[in-house]
Amino acid sequence: MSKKSKETTIDRLKTMSKNSRGNFLRNSLRILKYGVIGYGRNIWLSITSTFVMTLTLILLFVTVIASIILSATADRMRDKIDITIFFKPGTEVAVLQEMADIIKKDANVKTTEYSTSEQEYNKVIEDAKKTGDAALLATLNDEDMKEAMLKSMQSTLRIKVYNADHLDNIKEIVNTNPTFKENLDSKREPTYNTNNTAIETIASWANIAKTGGFALSGIFLVISILVIFNTIRMAIYSRSEEIYMEKLVGADNHFVRGPFLVEAMISGILAGIFATVLGFLTFGFAAPKLASYDINISEISRIIYSPSYFLVALTLILLGIIIAFTSSRLAVSKYLKRV
Repeated sequence: MSKKSKETTIDRLKTMSKNSRGNFLRNSLRILKYGVIGYGRNIWLSITSTFVMTLTLILLFVTVIASIILSATADRMRDKIDITIFFKPGTEVAVLQEMADIIKKDANVKTTEYSTSEQEYNKVIEDAKKTGDAALLATLNDEDMKEAMLKSMQSTLRIKVYNADHLDNIKEIVNTNPTFKENLDSKREPTYNTNNTAIETIASWANIAKTGGFALSGIFLVISILVIFNTIRMAIYSRSEEIYMEKLVGADNHFVRGPFLVEAMISGILAGIFATVLGFLTFGFAAPKLASYDINISEISRIIYSPSYFLVALTLILLGIIIAFTSSRLAVSKYLKRV
């Protein structure tokens, strides 16, 4: 820096320092202005820190979304579960009704639905009609086949429960009640455990997604802090002579620190905006594919495709600002302690 340039800079800094003590608003605007200039001055380092922070926020976004979706899917599968109890072919309607009334007394039972052998046979007919299997329909409509199937087709009682993990009382009723014991079909066991394995798998995926996602987000959070910390330190060292002159003319630490904090917070704001937009686009692309696999995305869709998503955007931007502000303040404070 030439002698004349130094004198000009010193005069400017003296004026800034004098004005800053007399006008808080003017001082704040000046800090904001030089922070924006500083962001552009170190544009490649700024882009790098913004990129890394965007990845961190996207990982947090995906982690929360994935855990919610998987948990909702497991809950919906639990709601769809029905326990089917099989009775001897030809069990009378009155007996089925009696057993349904007995089961309904259990507090965990949501609904019951019984079906006679003939009704079960009719369901097979309806399924064949839906699939358009003409050969199967012809076979089922044969009187001899119908008679044979009715003699072998069990009557059923389907039970929906509130909590599929607490079936002990239902099992006790089925195994000990005389009416149930007399009419149970010995060839087929009740479907107590149907879909439990799938539900447990999805629930474990939800836990893995949550744990692994937050762990990975934590790693990227540390990387983000280090990147921003070192970006600000490099910016400080590149302007160390200017900072020195600011201190000479009486600038306080707030005035020195301000532009660097603004630079970092610009990265945080941009990262929050980018993460919000990318999260919206990614979900929009993935939603149809997820729905095709019967994954429950209804709750998340109601948030993302509504004004509530604005709150998600604000949260991501706020997180970006907090991360950036914390990192830059650490870097500047460490430097100012030595000058």
